[in-house]
Amino acid sequence: MSTERQPARSFAALSRTDLATLVPELLLCGQLIDRSGMAHLIGEFGREGMTQVAIEEWQASSPWYTRRMQKALRYEGDDVVTIFKGLQLDIGAPPQFMDFRYRVDDPQHGEFRLDHCGALMDVEPLGDEYVTAMCHDIEDPTFDATALATNPHAQVRPVHRPPRRPADRHPHCAWTVTIDDAHVPPVTAPHTAQIGRTAAVSVELSPIETGGGGADDYSGPLLSDVRFGDFSRSALVRIAEEVCLQHHLLALGFLIAVRKRVDEGKAREITRKQLTGIAGVAAQRIRDALGLPDDLEGLATVLSLHPLLSPKQYVHNEVRLDGQRLELWLGRDGLVDADGGWPALIDGEHLDALQALVRGVNPHFTVRVVGEDAAGLTVAVDRTAEPAPECVEVAITKVSTGAAFVFKDRGIPLPLYVV
Repeated sequence: MSTERQPARSFAALSRTDLATLVPELLLCGQLIDRSGMAHLIGEFGREGMTQVAIEEWQASSPWYTRRMQKALRYEGDDVVTIFKGLQLDIGAPPQFMDFRYRVDDPQHGEFRLDHCGALMDVEPLGDEYVTAMCHDIEDPTFDATALATNPHAQVRPVHRPPRRPADRHPHCAWTVTIDDAHVPPVTAPHTAQIGRTAAVSVELSPIETGGGGADDYSGPLLSDVRFGDFSRSALVRIAEEVCLQHHLLALGFLIAVRKRVDEGKAREITRKQLTGIAGVAAQRIRDALGLPDDLEGLATVLSLHPLLSPKQYVHNEVRLDGQRLELWLGRDGLVDADGGWPALIDGEHLDALQALVRGVNPHFTVRVVGEDAAGLTVAVDRTAEPAPECVEVAITKVSTGAAFVFKDRGIPLPLYVV
């Protein structure tokens, strides 16, 4: 391992610089959960069935994680500024890949446009029917569900949106946000209420300690971009934990939606495929973003930061590295197990997600079961002489342009609206 970097075992062990690099990566990986899952839904349910699952998973999860981030970063409110700040910290709108540009006219009126929509770039080659499914059928109810977290009388409506006419139209889309007491609030869907009863909604994460340098919250003006390096180290730890929790909440919404349509065995099979694809891509992006080596120490760091196994307050696990031996213990008494989330889908007979994860760091790595009982699963990581081929689920996820997306330094953000 390089002498310049020591393995981290938690977000709190990372430097402020590394956290600022990692957070947008986690946001992007959250967006890629859909790229990982949707192909399998299309194969099972067709385009219309995929569309309905996507609507339900985002409706179910986004109001809850939006409120969590508002509270964590102290920007709770009921106005357009609050809605826009939430979008800047949402896995549904990762920075730059989904390049939202905002305008606020007053607390009740604003607009946003997407100068670049990575999701559109992924879907456009599939044809207008798929574009309409995403930009009309899915966006209408899910934008309103996200706004609902801030104000039940908020409505998000299109100015224009794809399919693009002409084909190179820019910006890719534009929307108004209007808050009016005359607007009838949307009815809270049963799947949204169901997610509201999960442990993920109420789990306590790391408190933000003040006075460490940098912003401890987002209570100031709305900024044109969120530059994560401007936050304090403690705030970045909490943001990283919240973003990983967004992953889990979205996955729970996905599982609920799929369970409505198939039996339990098939629902778990589809969700395992979704998890396998994003597990491998996220591992590779975390490794590359932080400049980690592809050895066991690099893997230990990736395991400790990976959204499958984070935040630790929600997922009970231990990464044990002793010389040239690495083991992962996945406990069964964590809050995620009570919710039946991603880690609960992994057992001694279903290791594909862990295989994809470790091979995202090094294709020569493989996992094997050391022990399994009611308390947990222990796997060891071995090295093979020949590299494993990339699994189908990871290859499907990498069809997205987001898998190879590169973030850029866009300079000092400008304040857009001061309350």
